[in-house]
Amino acid sequence: MKTTSISVTEAARNFADCVNRVRYQGVTFVLLRNGEAVARLVPEKKTGSVRKLAAALREFNLSSEEARAWQRDLRAARRILKPPVDKWRE
Repeated sequence: MKTTSISVTEAARNFADCVNRVRYQGVTFVLLRNGEAVARLVPEKKTGSVRKLAAALREFNLSSEEARAWQRDLRAARRILKPPVDKWRE
């Protein structure tokens, strides 16, 4: 992933282009004010959906034993994993 440093003024003047480059080229922009990094414009992490997962699972023909093992693993993962913290809501 490419990282590019630009001034806040330049980012404001070319905001749509910056957003497009982030979205389609995966570029990360470091925004500078008076030469100091003050913010980043980064691509959103892509996540799957429950529908996509369900569709993918339907394609597999798991045996009863494999299905039970998968269910145990899923339950264990749910106990261990926590949802990401939204830093904007803290």
